[in-house]
Amino acid sequence: MIALPLFISGTEIAFIVFILVMVFGADKIPEIARGLGKGMRIVKDATNDIKSEITKSAEKHGIDTDIPSSITTDIKKEINQVKDDIEEITGPVKRKF
Repeated sequence: MIALPLFISGTEIAFIVFILVMVFGADKIPEIARGLGKGMRIVKDATNDIKSEITKSAEKHGIDTDIPSSITTDIKKEINQVKDDIEEITGPVKRKF
């Protein structure tokens, strides 16, 4: 069985499609889908515009926009430092299996 969004089964989807055809008619469904697609595209474009404006403003004011990368780099440095400290403490003592 294929898992669908919101845990809706195939029968339920078929029933919803049947109701849509009954209410709007087969001629109006492509128009509605086209309108929904355009609306989603407008929202996506607006979101991308807002992101780019925020990024430009942050770069203009000297704020680091690559925070996830800088955080991971800092964490990796700390982990490597701890590894080196442990290696220095344990020295030549190694477990043999």
